[in-house]
Amino acid sequence: MNASTTTRLARLLDERGDEIIKQWTAAVAASTRGRLGEAELTRQLRELYQGLQAALTAGSELTLDDEAATELRGSLTELSRQRARRGFTSTETAVSVFSIKEPLRAALGETTEDLKAFVEISRFLDSMGLFTFEAYARTREELIADQAEQLLELSTPVIKLWEGVVAIPLVGTLDSARAQVVMERLLQTLVDTGSPYAIIDITGVPAVDTQVAQHILKTVVAARLMGADCVISGIRPQIAQTIVALGIEFGDIVTKASLSDALQHALRAGGFEISRRSARRA
Repeated sequence: MNASTTTRLARLLDERGDEIIKQWTAAVAASTRGRLGEAELTRQLRELYQGLQAALTAGSELTLDDEAATELRGSLTELSRQRARRGFTSTETAVSVFSIKEPLRAALGETTEDLKAFVEISRFLDSMGLFTFEAYARTREELIADQAEQLLELSTPVIKLWEGVVAIPLVGTLDSARAQVVMERLLQTLVDTGSPYAIIDITGVPAVDTQVAQHILKTVVAARLMGADCVISGIRPQIAQTIVALGIEFGDIVTKASLSDALQHALRAGGFEISRRSARRA
């Protein structure tokens, strides 16, 4: 926008502010379908309005990258982040910006200069909408990454089964990223508990290939460096056949068919005697 247009629009926003904000709020409220309170919505749009007004007041040939638009960019970013966190779509977020066009058009006159000013401000509002979309997309990516990390941690719990025995049940595919989390959580638990035995249960792993086996072996080696012996449990017949077919060797690592077998082995290795209590006589 050129300097004369920004000055003209800044004066308009100053003189017709309450009216424009009221109409703008009503238009956006219709698109949010009651998911935002009127007070909160009015506050958000008023902040945007003030940022737009401050940018236009500079009276220069304005673009969204100018220093005069710093406050406006901040308001757009905050609006996008809030909407992304609350589950609004990118379209609904952008509509919050574009909905000001109609109130501005109504506030302007019908002269040639008014129409030119509206075209200019429309282009600027389009750039604001694009900025909003990009900020929204960044926030969604951050949220997805955080949720993926949280799910990764939840899917790799380390359980204390007995004094000196911990277990980490694996469920689902074991890729490089998850294998790293498994190793870190297991090693940290070994440090925190001082446990000399660890059980890696792969009952919930659908398939074991060379890559998965390598991840498991690396975890076992790392645990041994921490002074803990590992037992791999959950070796089902299908898994055993696959391991043999692939030529995967676990060396001297103890493997068991079930978690209970692995626990019994660890308890015996730890010096515990396991015996079945005789049934009481009637």
